[in-house]
Amino acid sequence: MPESPNNWNLPLISSAAPGALYEQIVDGLKREISSGRLAPGTALPSFRQLAADLLVSVITVKRAYEELEREGIIYRRQGLGTFVAESGHDRSRETRKAEATTLFESAVNAARQAGLSDRDILSLVRDTLNQTKEDKKP
Repeated sequence: MPESPNNWNLPLISSAAPGALYEQIVDGLKREISSGRLAPGTALPSFRQLAADLLVSVITVKRAYEELEREGIIYRRQGLGTFVAESGHDRSRETRKAEATTLFESAVNAARQAGLSDRDILSLVRDTLNQTKEDKKP
């Protein structure tokens, strides 16, 4: 996707990637907002513009925007456009934290079913954190 005037980018949206296209847009925008790359009050592209940039239908973008608006992450003003809500960063971060909690709970349950002790699980978490830190170094 070409860089937007606000210098933010969504990852490529693909039907081959996991999740519905609109969910990929929702997740991408939540990441941009929670990271601070999209600040409160930032204008988002119109349905048509984002659909053209991402090569998806206008209906797909409309559905993504509607979900984000229901969650209070963005808001629309008739005739003015769509914007990041003042509380968008916090709400997006809360949503991402809830998703991470669910994933951790599933991982812990799977590890316990595999016979790992709590100590083993904590060791795996530490090792994984250290590895992801190493992966991010240039």
